[in-house]
Amino acid sequence: MADQRLILEMGTGNDLYGGDYTKAAIRAVHDAMRHSSLSLYWSLGLDPAQMRVNVTVGVQQPDQVDTAEVARQLPYGIVTVTAVKGGLNVPDAARGDRTVIAAAAIEARYDIPKGRFRLAKRPSK
Repeated sequence: MADQRLILEMGTGNDLYGGDYTKAAIRAVHDAMRHSSLSLYWSLGLDPAQMRVNVTVGVQQPDQVDTAEVARQLPYGIVTVTAVKGGLNVPDAARGDRTVIAAAAIEARYDIPKGRFRLAKRPSK
């Protein structure tokens, strides 16, 4: 079997007040999920519960993201969440606060049995 990426979606999210990195990360994941439909899995007869979902979330302070809470946002699959340095903090000096902006990438991968599907090559430019 060969693990193949079938879906890649990106999203952004923020916490306007309070600087909560987990809240911003969850909103970025929700944004990414709203951009796609998993009908591909049902159309191909694949069980979405068996897909591997890799979530990468970029924020300025990755150690402050509750990755288990972010993982609970995904409705299907075997989920792994990794928080990395990225995103953006926008300070508000007047309030002594910051807005946190997170970016998320969600990869849905599946072990495709050899010979079940023929992978197309990308067209050359």
